[in-house]
Amino acid sequence: MTALKEYERLEASGLWRPGPEEQRREVVLSIGEATLTISDMRDRPLAHWSLAALDRLNPGTLPAIYAPDGDPGETLEIAENETDMVAAIEKLRLAIERARPRPGRLRMASTLTVIVVVAAALLLWLPGALTRHAVNVVPQIQRQAIGLSLLGRIERVAGRACASTDTAPVLARLARRTKVRKLVVLRTGLADARHLPGGIVLLNKALIEDFEDPAVVAGYILAERTRAQGADPLAALLRASGPFATFQLLTTGKLSRESLDNYGETVLVAPAAPLPDAPLLQAFAATAVPSTPYAYARDITGESVLPLIEADPMAGQSPAPVLSDRDWVLLQSICGG
Repeated sequence: MTALKEYERLEASGLWRPGPEEQRREVVLSIGEATLTISDMRDRPLAHWSLAALDRLNPGTLPAIYAPDGDPGETLEIAENETDMVAAIEKLRLAIERARPRPGRLRMASTLTVIVVVAAALLLWLPGALTRHAVNVVPQIQRQAIGLSLLGRIERVAGRACASTDTAPVLARLARRTKVRKLVVLRTGLADARHLPGGIVLLNKALIEDFEDPAVVAGYILAERTRAQGADPLAALLRASGPFATFQLLTTGKLSRESLDNYGETVLVAPAAPLPDAPLLQAFAATAVPSTPYAYARDITGESVLPLIEADPMAGQSPAPVLSDRDWVLLQSICGG
């Protein structure tokens, strides 16, 4: 550090003791480049003290007494009337102290930075990692239990699912044909079809009552099955419910009613995710269901679903009916109207 310009020519007298057993000597003090020079009365240098290593033995008291840091036996006493020199030394010592590197503070700042970065990474990474882990470890039977619990909460909003003794076997046959575990028909609250964890597909009764061809409802079921294969419905439920609900599922095997209620409302009102034509056509081909009836049910003009019409895997073929005429008539009466 360079001494401040205003103190370059400042001198003062003082009493210097080279050691604890020696007599004090009157000396002349001057400030140089980061040093305090002690000279005798003939201007011969006796000692050079580094201002950075200067220690005041009696802070706030006059006359001021200084010593080299670590050697209190050598002392320098500056008289009370030499206030300018004392003020200069204190000002320079303070400036040096402020400029001194603070490794402790640097380490603390580095540590806090690392903590913030790690915490931010955990906040961004942990929820997704927790969800992926849950999706991988939750067994199928537990997924089915979650799906049924979610269905129960949805029925509180949309009303009880349509069911009858005569139509239950028909729904089961339609489920086997479309390769899903369970089909549920709702009277209200649902635009068309949605899927739940555990292989459950919800259907609006209009998909059965308003069409003459069972291939239409089969197409909506296949579309939901294809969506579920591309985006796990359990993962969607856990992402919507948050990391606490995911942790609760992993530790207790259950989800709270609040989580199920909130997601149940989302399922009913959220629009279906867009679905590429290629995997959907593969699903139609794998189940021997024509895609054209489903396509025209979505768009009577056929313009927006042209690939499903032109690439119908059953075009020119005679696949087995999705359901027999008798079964289809029975199914159309499932909701009693």
